[in-house]
Amino acid sequence: MTSNIAHVSVMRDRCIDLLTPAITAATHPVVVDATLGFGGHTEALLTKFPHLTVIGIDRDTDALAAATARLAPFSDRLLTSHATFDAIADVVASHGFTKIDGALFDLGVSSMQLDQSERGFSYSQDAPLDMRMDRTQSLTAAEIVNTYAPGQLVKILRTYGEEKFATRVVESIVKARAIAPLNSTSHLAALVKDAIPAATRRTGGNPAKRTFQALRIETNDELGAITRALPAALSLLNVGARLVVMSFQSLEDRIVKELFIASTTSGTPRNLPFELPEFAAKFSLVVRGSETPTEQELNENPRSASVRLRAIERIAA
Repeated sequence: MTSNIAHVSVMRDRCIDLLTPAITAATHPVVVDATLGFGGHTEALLTKFPHLTVIGIDRDTDALAAATARLAPFSDRLLTSHATFDAIADVVASHGFTKIDGALFDLGVSSMQLDQSERGFSYSQDAPLDMRMDRTQSLTAAEIVNTYAPGQLVKILRTYGEEKFATRVVESIVKARAIAPLNSTSHLAALVKDAIPAATRRTGGNPAKRTFQALRIETNDELGAITRALPAALSLLNVGARLVVMSFQSLEDRIVKELFIASTTSGTPRNLPFELPEFAAKFSLVVRGSETPTEQELNENPRSASVRLRAIERIAA
């Protein structure tokens, strides 16, 4: 890590506040930090609640090592697992629990990963075209750009990057890879820049941003993992337990929003004048809509600018 920003936990205090009622109501509370990262949120939780056990999950072995070292004073109340967060149910069971009192998800790429230039997440520094959150997996961004069919690449850039000029970008990639494999972040960023019309490049930041986001999401199956993980997390919650989720781009937030709406909506037919207990919603929104960072936090941590926080509570078994 090369930046102090990497040490700042996004909306840390607000996340702790939202989880507090569920933790204080439990005799032996267990919370899952499904994206442990550098451990900032977990450190705050373990410090505030001396009777709390936290299960920390991360797919990044570097993050797990850093968090374990940071949280060594709490080792008797911290249980960690190297896994993708869609394995949350198996992880919880492996540590001997069937239910939990809270879960926290901090979606997307972490500051630690962005600041390690050799990981290939950044278009602003030259590095191998990697982008793996879990470096034990085989698929890399380089393999995607060099082996995927042009149609697949266009679909990825349009769907995950919302790139209007996906076809032009992919045409440039295909021409370049026919000469030699694309293995450099700076080479790819330059190709993207040249493929996008000059008028468009004048606004909206670095033109490679959307392509890099799309490749990162595909490399790590980020949206698929979210779609599988959040329902699994909801099923683990005790009555009164809460799930708090922070997302950093619209594709992530849309998944969270739609799931939370569906989970808090009654299944009783609308034409009935009363609620059918068996169709009543088992969850209630803690946060109406989504919350954003305070002005103070934005000043202290510019990377929090795009975060949207949502929270839900289980109200019935």
